[in-house]
Amino acid sequence: MKQNLLVELFVEELPPKALNKLGDAFSTTLFEVLKSQGLTSETSQVTAYASPRRLAAHISDVVAKAADKSLSHKLMPATVGLDANGKATPALLKKLTALGADESAVSQLKREHDGKADILFLEGTAAGATLSEGLQKALDEALAKLPIPKVMTYQLQDGWTSVNFVRPAHGLVALHGSEVIPASVLGLQSGNTTQGHRFEAKVSPVTLRHADHYAEQLHTEGAVIASFAERRAEILRQLTAAAAKAGPQLTPIQDDALLDEVTSLVERPNVLLGQFEDEFLQVPQECLILTMKANQKYFPLLSADGQLSNKFLIVSNISPEDASAVIGGNERVVRPRLADAKFFFDQDRKKTLESRLASLDKVVYHNKLGSQGQRTTRVASIASAIGQQLGGDALASKAAQAARLAKADLVTDMVGEFPELQGIMGRYYAQHEGLDNDVAYAIEDHYKPRFAGDELPRNQVGVVVALADKLETLVGLIGIGEKPTGDKDPFALRRHALGVIRLLIETNLPLKLNELLTIAYDQLVGVDALQNITQNNGASSTTFFAPETPSILAGFIYDRLSGSLREQGYSAQEVDAVLALEPQQLSDIAKRLEAVRAFAALPEAESLAAANKRVGNILKKAEGDVQASINQSLLVEPAEQALAQALASVTPQADAAFAAGDYRASLQALAALRTPVDAFFDGVMVNAEDPALKANRLGLLASLHQAMNRVADLSRLAG
Repeated sequence: MKQNLLVELFVEELPPKALNKLGDAFSTTLFEVLKSQGLTSETSQVTAYASPRRLAAHISDVVAKAADKSLSHKLMPATVGLDANGKATPALLKKLTALGADESAVSQLKREHDGKADILFLEGTAAGATLSEGLQKALDEALAKLPIPKVMTYQLQDGWTSVNFVRPAHGLVALHGSEVIPASVLGLQSGNTTQGHRFEAKVSPVTLRHADHYAEQLHTEGAVIASFAERRAEILRQLTAAAAKAGPQLTPIQDDALLDEVTSLVERPNVLLGQFEDEFLQVPQECLILTMKANQKYFPLLSADGQLSNKFLIVSNISPEDASAVIGGNERVVRPRLADAKFFFDQDRKKTLESRLASLDKVVYHNKLGSQGQRTTRVASIASAIGQQLGGDALASKAAQAARLAKADLVTDMVGEFPELQGIMGRYYAQHEGLDNDVAYAIEDHYKPRFAGDELPRNQVGVVVALADKLETLVGLIGIGEKPTGDKDPFALRRHALGVIRLLIETNLPLKLNELLTIAYDQLVGVDALQNITQNNGASSTTFFAPETPSILAGFIYDRLSGSLREQGYSAQEVDAVLALEPQQLSDIAKRLEAVRAFAALPEAESLAAANKRVGNILKKAEGDVQASINQSLLVEPAEQALAQALASVTPQADAAFAAGDYRASLQALAALRTPVDAFFDGVMVNAEDPALKANRLGLLASLHQAMNRVADLSRLAG
């Protein structure tokens, strides 16, 4: 008989940042293990529940006993299992014993011919698992597979037995309809009772009448919203309503991670409004927002233009008739936090960023790459060189200044307390000193983009410094052999490489990648700070940074770019065709890809791609260096004359379009080569006996290969 199943594990407060994952994993594993045993139906569905003190799953249409299964065990060839008299051999008896049968089963064995010999089979029926057996197995596996961030050991009530689990467990519910299913885990026996809210439950314990009444009884009798999703939606609803009452156009800060964490901390949310003194608003709002979110789990309220107000929302786990004591308590708690932030801000502004640079020499960056102070010198050198290329002395000067001051806020009190504010506080302190806004914003933005989808620096100085900072990291760490391997990337070099790619592409910088990497390498090796480090380690800078470092880094960047482009929807063939040429202007790559896609749709594309691949193979096998030149007097065959004539006509068109950046037109011009190329391979022997003819035909193919592979390596499109 089908009934719905409810399983709940009641525990002490679970880790809030892991709760949602724990709830999903618990319910999913339970369902999958029951399904594998035939205890669910095609219509069965699982609903996960997770609150600070419980993990639960509701599974529909679960049977009390799985259907019996017919089994057929392949034993061995009849000639091995039976002797000349048809009696069982010792080998057969041993096999039967292992399967739980005895000699009496010999007469029931079935023979089947597999085309070579008669094979003995033992057939029977396996009883289906009962729900009690299946649930026990499912519970054991669900607990074993939970993604527990950190296991704790505790003693059971007998005072002797110790168990390991994420938190001490105090109750187990297993209901099939209204019937309790026997099961045990962590020293607990299953029942039909659970606990509601610590302080506000109407009934304690809550006796569950039926598996389908779980959420409703917990809500009405236990004062608990068991569903994580429903509790989250309720908090969001209350936040929106409370913000509307707090003031016109006030909205709670949007932070999914904070919302998830708060959802994991409360069982019965009650949103309350608190406020603090206006004087704290003199502190940068990022500091106040961070301390309220990180330390107190409050939701700051922002005005329509994104400015912080002096009001915030508290998500309480209790709902007293008079909430003034709860609000007052939270206001008293947050006030010292904000006072600390104000103190740090006031103290930090008493020293200039420039005066803090000496302190960076005491902050270790890497034992082979020196201190943050030495690193700052290198980044400033790279930024100056890039700025000089992009905007002359003015940009180079601003970029160097911003790069030199970019890490100074690391040794401020505010960033020491809140590392998440690095860069942001540097910008505030720079503005306080009256530094150029371009420099101030570059100090904040030089970390960008920090992750996929993050915004880019807001001005050119910031772009240059961000680029220099990431290049210094990549060249330095890869230069000393710290290239990521497998899934290990302790210095986030893949993220830095993607940052370089985005900066070059999305800001359309007129910088060639190899030249840029060479600039970074030359500046890094040439900076006195790095040479001092390497000399102290008993080696020269060139020992640490071999000349091939830029080429190794280029390959690393193209590899990251390849993965990124495929994630954007380009095919592997399209990406490989474009990146095979290692285009130096990364901002051109999107246009090249679109051109390749348009070319691949032409009827001539398949034939030309195959021909291009064939040409490439011929040239690779040719002896010596083949020059892309044609001697017209040595073109004796009509097919090679026609191909040379077509090349003379098509190449100028394709080259002109390429020079103008019209890659689509450049590739489409090549379509006219299909007929003469096909005719050439049908009627001309490239490896002619006459060395002069052979050399000329190879030169013709080299000219063809050169013309066809300016935008992309078209051979990569061949099947």
